[in-house]
Amino acid sequence: MSDTILVTGASGHLGRAIIDHLLVSHGVAPSRIIAGSRDTAKLADLAAKGVTVRKVDFDDADLSKALGGADTVMLVSTDALDGAGTRLRQHKAAIAAAKQAGATRIGYASLPNADTSKVSFAPDHLGSEEAIKATGLTYLIFRNNWYSENLFMSLPQALKSGQWYTSAADGRTAFVARDDIAAAIAGALANPPATSTTYTLTGAEALTNDQVAALASGIIGKPIQVVHLTDEQLAGGMKAAGVPEAYIPTFVSFDTATRTGGLATVTGDVEKLSGRKPQPLSAFLTENKAALAG
Repeated sequence: MSDTILVTGASGHLGRAIIDHLLVSHGVAPSRIIAGSRDTAKLADLAAKGVTVRKVDFDDADLSKALGGADTVMLVSTDALDGAGTRLRQHKAAIAAAKQAGATRIGYASLPNADTSKVSFAPDHLGSEEAIKATGLTYLIFRNNWYSENLFMSLPQALKSGQWYTSAADGRTAFVARDDIAAAIAGALANPPATSTTYTLTGAEALTNDQVAALASGIIGKPIQVVHLTDEQLAGGMKAAGVPEAYIPTFVSFDTATRTGGLATVTGDVEKLSGRKPQPLSAFLTENKAALAG
């Protein structure tokens, strides 16, 4: 393959990791890679390696120019979660610009079960997937399951207080490390299938929060009592704890999605695309023991 691959969000965790895997794991020539970011100053080391660095801002009026020269455009979703439709608007602008710029393939980082997920921002992803399909271009949709790194939002406080408040009940999550997702996406970009494909990138096992708590307790050596609540009780507790009200529905939706099975799917797509098994959650917890324990 000699296609040029443009990755947006290249200064962020996922975008940067995708580029690193393209270069190191798959030996893609730096001249074939375009790293796009709103902050190109953070990409100086990639430029020094021969990667083309370009300002890519989904809010720019002339976005098609920024995406020009790329055969494959890999869109890493933005972080605009203002509840005003900004994220979907940005994504649709980037999708239209990619087609206008002459791209032949679009990649997109989505989430599992985008059509049924209870995660509050799932409609942004579903709308983006639909917009990509409407272009008629070949696509690679990566439905990325919950990052293992997302446990940093809950486990440190649970380990500190000894209690983990959740409304996930016995719902399961197939946690997957961000680097495994990046490795899988890079594998698909470096050696793309001939036809449009949707992948669901997950860990190798799905665990309940009780199982995660027991695993973390055993590894870190601090007890965690899982306290099961309703969504309403969880929202009330967050409000009492001072969580900004605008964020509470989104945070609660994560547990709702878990409880209703939206994050429980397990596939072999990570290993298929990356050539390696995804990191077990136990290994992730061991690796990040100090940071999680505070």
